Amino acid sequence: MQRIIHVVGARPKFMKIAPIVRAMEQYPEEFEQVLVHTGQHSDYNMSKVFFDELDLPRPHVNLEVGSGSHASQTALVMTRFEPILLQYRPDWVFVPGDVNSSLGCPW
Repeated sequence: MQRIIHVVGARPKFMKIAPIVRAMEQYPEEFEQVLVHTGQHSDYNMSKVFFDELDLPRPHVNLEVGSGSHASQTALVMTRFEPILLQYRPDWVFVPGDVNSSLGCPW
């Protein structure tokens, strides 16, 4: 079984990751999926609507980064994501896009 961590942080990334998560759900014996939300939206309802409408599971982890400058968000994503990597020890990390979460979660 391969452990996959999906990282999402901003609106367009939820839309990109949803079909990947759903496709992998078809093979539960092959993939263990962990969904990490960076929490870049300061208002939970702003991202909750995307989880609901895109039929995404609730995140396993919320890094609770909040709003801020590019530098502060990226730094918080990096420091809060590292323990997640150490805890879950994934085989793959999917970080779609070109936002602060993408920069903060290279693996």
